[in-house]
Amino acid sequence: MLDLKFIVSHPDAVKAGAAKKHIDCDIDRIVALDSERRELVGKVDAARASSKAAGKKIASATPEERPALVEAQAAGKAELKAMEARQKEIGEELDRLLLLVPNVPSEEVPECETDEDNVEIARWGEPRTFDFEARSHLELGELHGWIDIVRGARLAGSRNYVLIGELAMLEQAVMRYAYDSMVEKGFTPLSVPTLVRSETMVGTGYFPGGEDQAYKCDERDDLCLVGTAEVPVTAFHQDEILDGSELPMRFVALSSCYRREAGTYGKDTKGLYRVHQFQKVEQVVIDVADDATSLEHHREILGNSEAILQALELPYRVVNVCGGDLGQPQVQKFDIETWMPSRDSYGETHRASRFHAFQSRRLGLRYRGEDGKVRHCHTLNNTVAASTRMLIALLENHQNADGTISVPGPLQPYLRGRTALGRPVETR
Repeated sequence: MLDLKFIVSHPDAVKAGAAKKHIDCDIDRIVALDSERRELVGKVDAARASSKAAGKKIASATPEERPALVEAQAAGKAELKAMEARQKEIGEELDRLLLLVPNVPSEEVPECETDEDNVEIARWGEPRTFDFEARSHLELGELHGWIDIVRGARLAGSRNYVLIGELAMLEQAVMRYAYDSMVEKGFTPLSVPTLVRSETMVGTGYFPGGEDQAYKCDERDDLCLVGTAEVPVTAFHQDEILDGSELPMRFVALSSCYRREAGTYGKDTKGLYRVHQFQKVEQVVIDVADDATSLEHHREILGNSEAILQALELPYRVVNVCGGDLGQPQVQKFDIETWMPSRDSYGETHRASRFHAFQSRRLGLRYRGEDGKVRHCHTLNNTVAASTRMLIALLENHQNADGTISVPGPLQPYLRGRTALGRPVETR
């Protein structure tokens, strides 16, 4: 959420930011409501003072004077009640409208509309050229009995799956390697709930606007399954005032994640690319309200994920996400897209975002600086590894002609020293 004072003082900048993100919001209405609200504050204060004075006057009035004074006081109270009701209406409408205003994007964010317009800013590794007919991750999984889509759908509907044997072990190896790598970098590990209150989804910027992508429990519980550990981790210190000397806080969490993938029917329906449940290691940074420091953190968390991909010898590219693909909360976002041979292209595997105080203002997440002043924190997050898409890249990039999968060095300790997975089959 943006500061109301900032919106009122810089309406054109906020409008331009919303236009860049292709998000509709009514800034003029917000400015008008704020003006009315401030005007009402003075009138309400005056009416309350007048009512108090009238009460004293009635107490000292003669019997002849009292009826007229009581009648006048009653009319004043009715007017005050109406103004207080209007104040409440304005406050509720402002709260509703403010939740729809997007964060102002960085000037570095490209002026485009879709993910196809994102701008490549870096590339590492070269896509592999095979001297044999390469298989897709789904073909490899079915070849070795590692993936069961049919039974997954029988258990939980379409876009679900069961990982079996060595592939289930590989999934855990990737997650543990990513998790342990972040702990070694000094990130504090957390084990967090994956069911959170709706207010937590609002606080992190997923609601309103993202309800169709979330799995919600019934009204009795008011709970939602998270699509990322970012939600509970960022909200961990909700409504607290932190000691500025304790910042930055760096957290890492491994969790199951759940997404409806609404609006993507018919797109990427085969295999593990777009599924409803997966595992993910997420990194979150909470620090002081300083734009330059936030940018440094953004580069740091992006580098953490790049280091994982490089260690696993997976070619990738980094893109600067354009305004139309950026989303409401972010100031700027960098996507990492990893090479996936079966797609003959790069597929998105990581999203590194910085938010400035957008999330913390909603969450009431603050800190007290050395000067004693209380300010809202800056927050950032990035994927370290998402299981299913990392498995796609690992299986397809490290496959051999005989159908086996070479295991990158960093994962071998998590697989009891295995250097390859799968049984050799006839080269096709």
